[in-house]
Amino acid sequence: MANNAFPTEPASPAAGAVGPAPGGTQNVRILRSGADSQVAKDDRVAVEAPLEFLLHHPSLGGEPMSFGTTMRTPGDDEWLAAGLLYGEGIVNKTADIEALESSTRRPNVVNVRLHPSVQIVPNTPSRLFSAGSSCGVCGTTGLDAAIARAAATHIPDTGHTSLPLLLRLPSLMRSAQSKFGDTGGVHASALFDFSGNLLNVAEDVGRHNAFDKLVGMNLMAGNLPLTNRIVVLSGRASFELAQKAIRAGVSVLAAIGAPSSLAVSLALTSGLTLVGFLREAHCNVYSHPARLTLT
Repeated sequence: MANNAFPTEPASPAAGAVGPAPGGTQNVRILRSGADSQVAKDDRVAVEAPLEFLLHHPSLGGEPMSFGTTMRTPGDDEWLAAGLLYGEGIVNKTADIEALESSTRRPNVVNVRLHPSVQIVPNTPSRLFSAGSSCGVCGTTGLDAAIARAAATHIPDTGHTSLPLLLRLPSLMRSAQSKFGDTGGVHASALFDFSGNLLNVAEDVGRHNAFDKLVGMNLMAGNLPLTNRIVVLSGRASFELAQKAIRAGVSVLAAIGAPSSLAVSLALTSGLTLVGFLREAHCNVYSHPARLTLT
């Protein structure tokens, strides 16, 4: 979306580098090696590349402000920017973003024009960081504030879902993961309703990026908060992901991997149902199990 034009950007120098393949994957030549043989063959890997977020706001004058750089898998960059800004509390609703677009002249840059009513202090963004794809709140200066904000949020108990249905969701998520099928090297966050319908899925080499993309697409569609929604994570449930889920109003956060102690603590305090080690036959429910029924 682009409601307002951005200033003309200087063209970046031609580097001659090969861009990512469609779908955020890249072909590579490998040597498949075993104890008795070696075979040269083609393989596909997930692309990992930097993405910088540039904020435009009247208080900044004519110059944008960098909100930081993260490593991500190219694709859905606008949703990633929207989800990150929502998770950080910079924006709270769709109308807070007047324009959102990837730069056409500077690779790996997303421009975000914020509504004048958004409160932003020049030169003091909440993040000035260069984060790896495995990093969530790396570089965040307001970590204590993020924990307090998540702990003060209450997830309403407005509905229930079936535990047997929940156990089936990982296979549904896996069947929708196109990039994982190509590379085996990306994480996913999948959104389901309480009837088990797959609503959205987002993939990225970074766990937190995948979640931000999922939140961003729902923010821009006007679908937040995610009340009576389930988010399934392909990896573990860290504090950062629990905090993002609580911020988005998710009712059930279910991870294939383990939760952290702080994730459990936040879930207990906020009313989030937190599930770990989600398998076809069983799972561990760490908080608010009453939201899951046996029928």
